[in-house]
Amino acid sequence: MNIPRLVVAAPSSGAGKTTVATGLIAALAARGLAVSPHKVGPDYIDPGYHGLAAGRPGRNLDAFMCGPERIAPLFLHGAAGADVAVVEGVMGLYDGASGRGELASTAHVAKLLRAPVVLVVDASSQSRSVAALVHGFASWDPEVRLAGVILNRVASDRHEQLLREALEEGSGVPVLGSVRRSAAVATPSRHLGLIPAVERSAEALRAVADMGELVAASVDLDAVLALARTAPPLDAEPWDPAAEMAELVAAGFPVAGAPRAGAPRIGAPRIAVAGGAAFSFSYAENTELLTAAGAEVVPFDPLHADGLPEGTAGLVIGGGFPELYVRELSANGQLRSAIAAFAASGGPVAAECAGLLYLGRELDGLPMCGVLDTSARMTERLTLGYREAVALHDSPLAPTGTRVRGHEFHRTVCEPGAGERAAWGWRLPTGPRTEGFAARNVHASYLHLHWAGSPQLAASFAAAAAAHRAN
Repeated sequence: MNIPRLVVAAPSSGAGKTTVATGLIAALAARGLAVSPHKVGPDYIDPGYHGLAAGRPGRNLDAFMCGPERIAPLFLHGAAGADVAVVEGVMGLYDGASGRGELASTAHVAKLLRAPVVLVVDASSQSRSVAALVHGFASWDPEVRLAGVILNRVASDRHEQLLREALEEGSGVPVLGSVRRSAAVATPSRHLGLIPAVERSAEALRAVADMGELVAASVDLDAVLALARTAPPLDAEPWDPAAEMAELVAAGFPVAGAPRAGAPRIGAPRIAVAGGAAFSFSYAENTELLTAAGAEVVPFDPLHADGLPEGTAGLVIGGGFPELYVRELSANGQLRSAIAAFAASGGPVAAECAGLLYLGRELDGLPMCGVLDTSARMTERLTLGYREAVALHDSPLAPTGTRVRGHEFHRTVCEPGAGERAAWGWRLPTGPRTEGFAARNVHASYLHLHWAGSPQLAASFAAAAAAHRAN
């Protein structure tokens, strides 16, 4: 299978990758092309803008959480039926998991995808030096094919001329476009980065349209497409959540929709998945795996729902920004009571980050669900980084000893940060740490997980939901 593709990278964060990548997706989609959007790394927010631009889900490609061997299959799965794929990088081109070389860097993913790289350069404070910068990035790793440059934040025609002359003379990398400074395409930020597209609705749509118009007027889209079509075929099969479940069943792992040989078949359990503005962080593959595991996935919005979906047998509450909606969440006492009652009945609950905060006693002094004996508050300190964790106690998500790779990203703190039955243990440079809660039939933690890297999590949770439904 061959899908035209390219990777949009930059020398560092803040160069304008998201603006250019989202603009490219929107501009190509406006031409009538089916564009598949992807994001390197664990970021949930950029894929939201990509999805608005493309009209199909933005998907993540994280070689740390999912493993390098799954990157090409996950890409092919997400890009099925697309005419072209645009992959936005993370941080600087060669920045990866701390202390692990190239692992999970944009360069690493570009090599795994055999994709040409377009470098977005913030040219606002340079002229001839741009050639030295591009030459350095192009020559650093000969396995990375840096095949084009898009100049960003260019001040004037004269500035653009100086930049193009320098690059023509000193880098040998063609310029595919020159984007002028524009306040119209700025996307507002706050404590964890860009404001998610789901929170901005009409504003987000307008911002995406502006990005598309800016890039269409500034970038040679024909040259971009020609470059994307130079990517060779990938020697991989598309990732298949059903195949993942079949492998687990073959290994004797209980799956709700496909039990072990000789076991009674249980009907599809209904799993409610929180969404909306307060809980907007999710990976599409997680729900695809739950469906493949035999579950019926039903989304709901805790800001507006007055109860859990009828027949709920399992509850998933992912990440997001509950601290921004704490008053609305607290005021919805009917739903908080329903969630507390569900957990008290033994209903399986899987919560991460925002979900953890919501399940606690209170957040910034306002009552939450009270399922967990912990309280949370906002702080100035950012906790950020990849983690290798092991499950310390059985839970509906992971039996004791399960090893996973995940990601932390928050400015809140829970007190206490772990229960007597902690969810995870991992080691930091400062020493070992226990984190999260595995109480009754609840698993709650700050750790964000991409279940494609650990498909047994979906199987385990769906089986727990099926067992609860059967009781």
